[in-house]
Amino acid sequence: MSNRTTMDEFLLQGFSDVRELQILHFVLFLVLYLAALVGNLLITMVIALSQQLHTPMYFFLVNLSILDLGSISVTVPKSMANSLLDTKSISYVGCFTQVFLFMLFGSAEVIILTIMAFDRYVAICHPLHYEQVMNWRACVHMATTTWVTSLLYSALHTGSTLAVSLCGGHVVNQFFCDIPQLLKLACPDSDHSEIGVIVFGACLIVSCFVFIIVSYVQIFRAVLGTPSEQGRHKAFSTCLPHLAVVSLFFSTGVFAYLKPTFRSTSRLDLAVDVFYSVVPPVLNPVIYSMRNKEIKAALWKLTVQVIHDK
Repeated sequence: MSNRTTMDEFLLQGFSDVRELQILHFVLFLVLYLAALVGNLLITMVIALSQQLHTPMYFFLVNLSILDLGSISVTVPKSMANSLLDTKSISYVGCFTQVFLFMLFGSAEVIILTIMAFDRYVAICHPLHYEQVMNWRACVHMATTTWVTSLLYSALHTGSTLAVSLCGGHVVNQFFCDIPQLLKLACPDSDHSEIGVIVFGACLIVSCFVFIIVSYVQIFRAVLGTPSEQGRHKAFSTCLPHLAVVSLFFSTGVFAYLKPTFRSTSRLDLAVDVFYSVVPPVLNPVIYSMRNKEIKAALWKLTVQVIHDK
């Protein structure tokens, strides 16, 4: 199979060829997927139904939950189906659909996390100007720009990958179609166009990460200078969940994408890729719900209301 024109499917690497372990993988992924589904839908529903949570911070949190749902739905169901049916195949169209959607949700999540850091920065460092800066029109524009920018970036990334000739077979050493693994199948000197897009994406991610770090440096300086202990506690309680989500997202992603520069086993690759693609969408709702008193209070209020109505 010399190039992409003669290729109609790829083979995804499974976690095991032993039937019992395939069933175990299906069950574990099903549990993780349902946990992510329930957690993110619950946060979205609570914010939508609770008037007191209709603020910019929670508006962007809803966007984050939608992105997490999309991200895990792109990769996990196909892997579960392959394990259950004892197959490894994914169609050529299906593979690059995964590439497009995974890049779309991933890049949008980077931007949304950056906007959420900016929201906290304005709220804590410039509280008198918060309503003026973070008005609803500005929030909608920022969210729309995020989705449009991510859509264009994902299309550019996917198109560049499609243009690469593949000479290294059709076995993808991953449980879903990921660009780094697909580029390992590229013919020599055929991935120059994709390299430019990767460099651009790396610059975008580094810029967002630096912006988040600078924002939190300013936030912590302002918080530590606050004389009120209650004010400091409230500021930290709204910042720590976001900071934890940012740390989880960037640390797992950076480790996963820098890992190919080192020699590692395919099993280690799979374990790391599961950690960065599956774990964050599962843990993000837990982090926000456990550390956020407003979400817990709204959830309890809705629960009591549902019980009372019955």
